[in-house]
Amino acid sequence: MGRYTGPKGRINRRLGSMVFENHGAVKALEKRPNPPGMSQRRRKLTVYGEALADKQKIKYHYGMREAQLRRYFAKARAQKGNTGELLLIMCERRLDNVIRRAGFTVTRMQARQGVVHRHFQLNGKTINKPSIFVEPGDVITLRNRPNVRKMYREVVDSASRQSVDWIAFDAKDLEARVQSLPSYTDSSAPDVQIGRVVAFMSR
Repeated sequence: MGRYTGPKGRINRRLGSMVFENHGAVKALEKRPNPPGMSQRRRKLTVYGEALADKQKIKYHYGMREAQLRRYFAKARAQKGNTGELLLIMCERRLDNVIRRAGFTVTRMQARQGVVHRHFQLNGKTINKPSIFVEPGDVITLRNRPNVRKMYREVVDSASRQSVDWIAFDAKDLEARVQSLPSYTDSSAPDVQIGRVVAFMSR
């Protein structure tokens, strides 16, 4: 099964968090913060339910399949250090996430689509795999096609962007450089208690 392509507003409402960033999904949660299909207030989740919700937030936020998240978890668990922190760092290092956080796009899904459509280059090489892990010193640019550059120029000029310490973005030349690896505190995953996720996925 591929990535989630269903109603994004329902996921935001079900998880009670801005997992998806597109305008419709954000507006859906702001307008109706209660879970879909329920008229009453949000019920208190069990410990299992809270852990499951946190895991789902990570999966949907970074646009991954369940199997892919499980592979990341296995890699993080095999390394020395805090498993939860390593897991989130790997998620942050995904190429589509870096493109989004640099400011090329407004959402991660736009970034993923751009990579799949071969709009971006990594160190001068055209790539089409959104899940590639970036390394310090990597440079992300657009292909030298007028229509592609025009499209992203409009996005960069019109959207507000929050600077990220570990990514240097040149809005004039439309170029992003990875200055260092992200830390756990750089994670953009919304209100996730990673310890619960580790305990849940270790079952």
